[in-house]
This record gives sequence, C-alpha cells and structure tokens, in this order.
Amino acid sequence: MSDQNGVALFQKPPLIEDECEARYPVVDGVELLVLASTPDGHEPLDLRASLSQSDADQFEVLARAAQISVWHDQHRFCGRCGTPAKPDKFELAKVCSQCGLSVYPRISPCIIVLVVDGDRCLLGHNPRFPPGRFSTLAGFIEAGETAEAAVAREVREEVGVEVSNVRYVKSQSWPFPHSLMFGFIADYAGGALQPDGVEITEAGWFTRESLPDLPPRFSISYQLIERFLHGRH
Repeated sequence: MSDQNGVALFQKPPLIEDECEARYPVVDGVELLVLASTPDGHEPLDLRASLSQSDADQFEVLARAAQISVWHDQHRFCGRCGTPAKPDKFELAKVCSQCGLSVYPRISPCIIVLVVDGDRCLLGHNPRFPPGRFSTLAGFIEAGETAEAAVAREVREEVGVEVSNVRYVKSQSWPFPHSLMFGFIADYAGGALQPDGVEITEAGWFTRESLPDLPPRFSISYQLIERFLHGRH
C-alpha cells in the first residue's frame, strides 16, 4: 500500500534483520517489520482493495499495521528537541534518548453521521469521490468538543441543516491515514440544503429506492446506510 506519505505495506516481507529499522506488535502473533528499503520482487499492497476483501480479523491487522507505519514514518524525530526517536522496548511508543519524551501512535477522532428524515436519508458528494458517488457526512472532532457537538457542527457547516436526536451506533478504525471514526445517526431538524462547495459539492435526500453509488461495503459509511436500508435507524 502506497499512501500520500510514501509509506508502503508489503505482504510476506523477507526476514532480513540488518534491513529492519524497527518492529512493532500489531495483534497477537503478528508483527510489523519496518524495512530500510523496498525488498526486491515485492509489490506494494493496495490497502483499499485488500480491506474490501478482508474479514473482520484481517481488517484489524491491515488497518492497525497501516496506521503504525504512517506514525513511524512521520515521527522519526522528537517533537520537543529534534533528537532521533527510537522505538520503546516495552510499549508501542517512541522515546527520545535526549529529553525522554514518549510519543504514541497518532489517532485522530472523527465523526461520521447519517442524517435521516422519515423514509429518506441525506448524502453528500465530496470532490475526491468518483463521479456519482455519495456518502454520509464526516469531519474531525475539534479540541474541547464532544462527538455529539461535532456532529451538529459538521452537518451545519457542510450542508447548512440542523440535526437532533444524535445517537451513537458504532466505531471503526480508519487507516487513511490514522482516523478513529465514531458513527452516528441523527434526525433532520430543519433548514435548506446548502453544500459548502468545498467539502461537499452536492447534497441530496435519497429514499431506499433511489440510492446513488455508495461507498465500499467495508466502510462504516456503508454500514450506517445499511442500517437505514433495513429500518434500524
């Protein structure tokens, strides 16, 4: 898997100790080996494609390994004094040998919400989506903000409507690159749709019979929409 930060995941890398920069536990019995160079004869793993074909256990391994890879790549130096950081011997962290600062894998909390109004649901199109694809609304939780407050703010900012009865459904670790998605369903409480033109370029109300192209099934977005399809909202 190659991402925007140049990090790559490979299946079955060669166990060459002198090429291994670091090793991190992923789940029981599985380690992530960080190699100094790309091994010959190995092709990068397409993370999205692999996740779409994985079961729950495989999803956990791939998602966790991807997030640890990005963290390792982006936190090579101490953020306080600039000294190279080394993997901690006892826990999943990096520690500075100069000032002792410990840094743990970055996790960015986000909300993702399906807004419903009776027999219709609200979906939006992001400019990064393929043409014709619509999804639930999402955004990062800001410092000092509750997840429920983030739901109301993000919906208001992205499409200009108000919501009520915000209810938590489930969470999902999302490795693009290090998010933890908190999934909600909320009721429409008023206002006309006004996409912000940046995060959302088009938004609309859809019934079960008129749904557009949707996100992949392994995503929490699809799982929220699936609840609507089965009347469990």
